[in-house]
Amino acid sequence: VQLQASGGGLVQPGGSLRLSCAASGSISSINGMGWFRQAPGKEREFVAVISGRSAYNVGYYADSVKGRFTISKNNAVNTVYLQMNSLKPEDTAVYYCGFSTKGGNYYSRSPTYYDYWGPGTQVTVSS
Repeated sequence: VQLQASGGGLVQPGGSLRLSCAASGSISSINGMGWFRQAPGKEREFVAVISGRSAYNVGYYADSVKGRFTISKNNAVNTVYLQMNSLKPEDTAVYYCGFSTKGGNYYSRSPTYYDYWGPGTQVTVSS
């Protein structure tokens, strides 16, 4: 199973980007689908999470992105999205998607819950 993320790039403050992350290969039930980010010199931090088992696009967010970012998914194609609006320079980071097939809390904010990771996509917010 491989995850492939796309949609990163350079955007001006206040702009928008949409990230996508699709799983290829055979994968059992996806329970958690999350986005994390890592800025230079910092640890990987939680951004948003959605349950892969729910029929609804109900997501949970880090306080720093709440109201600006929206996570959604398409279970039919094992894909999770992150719509990022009103981007700020402090959103600059490498963004990683993670999928989990583990039980427990499908909305976990801990990176250790996720057993599949994408390679990361760079998001740079700068004028």
